[in-house]
Amino acid sequence: MILSRAKPALGLNPTPQTGGGSGGKKTLPKLEDFLKKRDFTGAITLLEFERNSGNSNEQTDQWIGYCAFHLGDYKRSLGEFEKLTLHHNQQPTPENWISLSCCYFYLGMYPEAEEAAEKASKTPLRTRLFFHLAHKFNDEKRLMMHHQQLEDVIEDQLSLASIHYLRSHYQEAIDIYKRILLDSREFLALNVYVALCYYKLDYYDVSQEVLAVYLQHYPDSPIAINLKACNHFRLYNGKAAEQELRALQDVTSSPLTFAQDLVRHNLVVFRGGEGALQVLPSLVDVIPEARLNLVIYYLKQDEVQEAYGLLKDLEPTVPQEYILKGVVNSAIGQETGSRENLKIAQQYFQLVGGSASECDTIPGRQCMASCFFLLKQFDDVLLYLNSIKSYFYNDDTFNFNYAQAKAAVGDYKESEEVFLLIQNDKIKNDYVFLSWLARCYIMNSKPRLAWELYLKMETSGEAFSLLQLIANDCYKMGQFYYAARAFDVLERLDPNPEYWKASVGPVLRLDPNPEYWEGKRGACVGMFQMIIAGKEPKDSLGDILQLLRNTANPQVEGIIRVIKKWAKDNHIPV
Repeated sequence: MILSRAKPALGLNPTPQTGGGSGGKKTLPKLEDFLKKRDFTGAITLLEFERNSGNSNEQTDQWIGYCAFHLGDYKRSLGEFEKLTLHHNQQPTPENWISLSCCYFYLGMYPEAEEAAEKASKTPLRTRLFFHLAHKFNDEKRLMMHHQQLEDVIEDQLSLASIHYLRSHYQEAIDIYKRILLDSREFLALNVYVALCYYKLDYYDVSQEVLAVYLQHYPDSPIAINLKACNHFRLYNGKAAEQELRALQDVTSSPLTFAQDLVRHNLVVFRGGEGALQVLPSLVDVIPEARLNLVIYYLKQDEVQEAYGLLKDLEPTVPQEYILKGVVNSAIGQETGSRENLKIAQQYFQLVGGSASECDTIPGRQCMASCFFLLKQFDDVLLYLNSIKSYFYNDDTFNFNYAQAKAAVGDYKESEEVFLLIQNDKIKNDYVFLSWLARCYIMNSKPRLAWELYLKMETSGEAFSLLQLIANDCYKMGQFYYAARAFDVLERLDPNPEYWKASVGPVLRLDPNPEYWEGKRGACVGMFQMIIAGKEPKDSLGDILQLLRNTANPQVEGIIRVIKKWAKDNHIPV
């Protein structure tokens, strides 16, 4: 899910002045009217008319750069301020250097932004810019130095709040925004930032309520509409989210160019990945979440290597990146049997789940559950999953993991119930699902249902493994009839070549695998004992005799003789 990132409060704001010439007095109110209405396109049109009429000066160029910046057209803004600095015939004014630096910053050209800011005057804006650059360069020492230089003024506090947001300290950011709003309720845009923070904290309904305050005044805001759509996606579904986003789908009606990429990206998410390969690759270096969503798409398609390639060189900085690197390493580790990848995954999950900012969030608890799952500490897994299961009642992936953990600690009754809640066909056809469900059936005294699972997949390559599980678990639980049937099939499917032996004369015969014969023999004898004790129906004797006759082993005749004698003495036809 992509949200417009909280933009640093850099405060690019040249002082309004009249254009040159005799029409200056008429131009000022018109330009101010455009700016008050946030109609930056109209403002640029007016300023370009002045420029083409020869009735412009340096202030006109500054204002064109300013309006382009606020339209999100940072490249055009950069061009204007480069003319006023790098290509200026005279000594550029310091305010143009700081404006140029802001353009570089928003284009991700951080070294260039730092170089331009060095040439600007020492102002609070310059301090704020260096503060954000320190964050981008991951320089904690400089970050703290510039943090100490911030003052208790609105611009500096907004900058501090945006850094909290970017570092996933959402509650700290909310506290700052709310404190400012108490004194300055007219700063309506702060409601969007508060709503963004609540969205990140998974409080989607609260986010909607706060966002509504802003949308009442500015119903055409691309960022606010996008956030509302994202909340609908989390609260309802992709169809509801797409309906909210419909107002932004007409790219010609959007006043901000970046909204076009935002809409294309989010429609892929809202449609469950439809068109991902056509849209997301080109946005990987434009929208940060595009890379993460492309990784998620590859994971859902079981293209683990492609997902790993996208994240291999990414140094995670936010929880979502740590989580995805954990998931990808876990998938690679399970696919290749790499203990190293599984260990890396466990460490990533632990970092997120143990962090102060994430430990009480739903993703944080999921991470701790995943960490303990990889460590096979299933009591701890359930401790975390139980705390959030009310949020995931109909989530097949959650239920799959929850049911496995329940079965691993021996709670087979509830495990079976949760397994049967799963609707996803891909999960239901997975061998892990089938084997655990079969074990639950057996442990809950329903061996016939486990046998039916085998019959549905007996032509698949994993049927042999399921048979082994059924045979051994049924034997262990005293369910000898299905144990005998399973061992019988195993014996016929897997006669072990190591047991070829010479019989009397030159003919070779194939002895069965003794492990399966011994299992079948024990199960048949156990079934016979239960029939004698009256715990199994007597008409099962015929089935037992038939299973025994399937084995060419000298011991068979003695067992059959005993069973037939008992049947004759008790007047049971066999």
